[in-house]
Amino acid sequence: MRRPRPQPPPAGPPVELLIEAVGGEGDGVAAGPVYVPFALPGERVRAAGAGERRALVEVLEASPERIAPPCPHFFACGGCALQHWAHAPYLAWKLERLRATLARQRIETELLAPFAAQPATRRRLALHARKGTAAAARLGYKARRSWDLVEIEVCPIANPRLQAAIPALKRLAAPLFEHPKSAPTLHVTLTDSGLDVEISGVERRSGGLSADARVLLAERAAAADVARVTLDGEVAYLARSPQVRLGPAVVSLPPGGFLQATAGAEAAMAGFVAEAAAGAGRIADLYCGVGTFTFRLAQIAPVHAADVAADAIRALTSALAGAPGLKDIAAEARDLVRRPVLAAELKRVDVAVLDPPRAGAAEQTAELARSAVGRVVGVSCNPATFARDARTLVEAGFRLTRVLPVDQFLWSPHIELVGVFER
Repeated sequence: MRRPRPQPPPAGPPVELLIEAVGGEGDGVAAGPVYVPFALPGERVRAAGAGERRALVEVLEASPERIAPPCPHFFACGGCALQHWAHAPYLAWKLERLRATLARQRIETELLAPFAAQPATRRRLALHARKGTAAAARLGYKARRSWDLVEIEVCPIANPRLQAAIPALKRLAAPLFEHPKSAPTLHVTLTDSGLDVEISGVERRSGGLSADARVLLAERAAAADVARVTLDGEVAYLARSPQVRLGPAVVSLPPGGFLQATAGAEAAMAGFVAEAAAGAGRIADLYCGVGTFTFRLAQIAPVHAADVAADAIRALTSALAGAPGLKDIAAEARDLVRRPVLAAELKRVDVAVLDPPRAGAAEQTAELARSAVGRVVGVSCNPATFARDARTLVEAGFRLTRVLPVDQFLWSPHIELVGVFER
């Protein structure tokens, strides 16, 4: 089998290794442990280097689960780690990791059939830009374990409209390099009204972009028919408001506003959350964002929605006028770490939905554990912090009855979930 590209192996004599498993970052694991990227369980490989992390030189005996990666940038690009693994064992590995993470907190539950994202469905990308020519920047992802840029032409995980926009985004990024320390990242979201581009990493100490650069940026955004461009939240170009439909509501996204990475995952998660909340008399939607679940929940019962991001709460509130027929939604901007919704405030709530960031929701979970809430629906992008917070609820008398695994970051080691807790 031909040796992967493009980086040469680090110093050290090549050794033969038997790969026993795949580790948490997607690398093959041999005894030691020794970690070898792009290697699969059962394979004999030749690897070079020293220490725990080696470079794959050659696959001597390939696993029957090995497939040809669909992306020409694989092996160099750090965006995907597991394109070389057949889908069924890849997904089974993710589910087993999720089960093991819960088991470390002594939690057993039913894992339902997972939602699995398909190629060409990602609607959010973070593309790193580096200086190229006056006409076009270099644009792509970081290399594996490196700050080097892998310039991309295609991206199989991305929605075709995002992939088709890559040349225009390279032209858009070209005026961003007036300061030598600028290292821009384009956070690109495909919305119902077009591309929304939030740019970070442009050096601001020197005064930010000049007037000429801003004019050129706007001209190139207009030529690409981009809906909006913002620089660290400040509008630099606006043709129309970037909007998305969340259940019965149409929401105008704030700059950099959070949206699930794929529309399919959002629909699966929201449907599961709404099913779990059926029959509720009053619902709390905590870490609600712009209302991913809020509007759907308000079709069931009145909702108290809270999130630390004031701009997200404003977007949610502004969308209410265009979504008649919902139960009452009371939305507030509130830091749920420093000022969680207290057990006493939850006395009329019978279902609480919790969708925190990766750090989890230890403070808010403690209040839910002290409350009289009968059902908690936890949405998480980090199984480890979910399991930690789940232990708090279990010790307070809840039981984790079922979990929906969500694989929306295709070919990555990342797995998400929605879990239902009952008293």
